Amino acid sequence: MFMLFQLSACCLLFLMGFSEAVISCLNEDGQPVDWFIMYKLPIYKMEVKGSGVDYMYLDPSIMDFQISKYTVNSSTGALGRTLTQLYSGYTSNSSVYMLYNDAPPELKYPSKYGHTKGVLMFDQDQGFWLTHSVPHFPPFPERNYSYPLTGKYYGQTLLCITFNYTQFPHISWQLAYLNPRVYNCSVPVAFRPDIGEMAQICDGKTPAIKNRRSLQKLQSVQGQTFFSFAKSQNYVDDIYTGWVAQALGTDLLVESWLHQAHQLPSNCSLPWHVMNINAVCLPGPQMFRSYEDHSKWCVSYTFKDQWTCLGDLNRDGGQAGRGGGLTCCQNSVIYKAFRKAMASYKHC
Repeated sequence: MFMLFQLSACCLLFLMGFSEAVISCLNEDGQPVDWFIMYKLPIYKMEVKGSGVDYMYLDPSIMDFQISKYTVNSSTGALGRTLTQLYSGYTSNSSVYMLYNDAPPELKYPSKYGHTKGVLMFDQDQGFWLTHSVPHFPPFPERNYSYPLTGKYYGQTLLCITFNYTQFPHISWQLAYLNPRVYNCSVPVAFRPDIGEMAQICDGKTPAIKNRRSLQKLQSVQGQTFFSFAKSQNYVDDIYTGWVAQALGTDLLVESWLHQAHQLPSNCSLPWHVMNINAVCLPGPQMFRSYEDHSKWCVSYTFKDQWTCLGDLNRDGGQAGRGGGLTCCQNSVIYKAFRKAMASYKHC
C-alpha cells in the first residue's frame, strides 16, 4: 500500500512538472530555445511572385538561415507555437503580457506613438520578448493566432529572445522610451513593484523618463548578451547614424524600408559611417530589393566587429522624431547569416 502511494505520488509530480511548461521562445519543433530569428520573404522577389508567407529561420542550433517547412500564417511554425502560449494563457493572473504596434490590428494608428512593434509574455520565472516589423500583428488574444493579409507583400523580420524574470524590469524601462502603442495587456498586481513602467503603460499612462535615450545590457536565459537601444521622440536623429554606429564603434550596413521619397541617404559625415543596403539575397537564392523589404536590421561593415541589430526604425526623416529601438548582439552565427544577406549597398 505504501509503495503504491509512493508510485502514485511520483507519477503526480511528474505530470505536474510536465504540464507546467516554462514560457519561452519555441523553435520549429515546439521546444524551448534561447532565441530565434525569422525573415519573412516578400511576395515579389525581383518581379518573381511568391506566396508571401514563406520564411527563413535561424536559431542557435542552425549555422545559417534555412527555409522553413512551415508558413508564417500557420500556428505550427516557431512564431505560431510561441504566440500560442499567449493565446492559451492570457487569462492567467500568474503571468504578464503586452502587445504593442504603431499600426495595431483593427484600430487606428496615430503617429504620436513610437514606431515600434512587439509582444512580451513572462511569469516570475522567465518569458519572451518578441520584436518585429509586421503592421497589424499579432491579433488580440481573444482572436487566436493568425497572420494579416497586409503582412504578405513585403519582407519582414522577427526576433524572439527568452529572458529570465530579472531582465524584464530593464526591458520595462526601455518601453518607457519606446512609447509603444499598446492595444492589449495585463500586468497583475504581484508584478507591478518590479515593472512599474509596464504597469503605467498598460494603465494608459506615460512613464517619466530621465534622458532622451536609454541603452540597456540584457542577457538571454542561456547567457547571450544583447544591447537594447531605445530612443524617445525627444531624441530627434537617425538612430543608426547618430547613435548606434557611434556607440558600437563600427561602420554599419543598414537594411530598412527604402520605399518612401523622404528616405535618408547613406551618411559618412560622422566618424562611423552608415550605408544603405539596396538588395538582399538569402539562401535559395531568395533575392529582393530593399523597397520590397519592410524589415529593419543592420550589420557591421567589417567582419571583425560582427555586430548585428534588429529593430523598429527605418532610415527615414519622418521617423527621426519618433520613439523606436534596436536590439544588438555580437554573435558570429547571426552576423554571418545577415552579412551574407547583403547583396549590394550604396556608399556615401
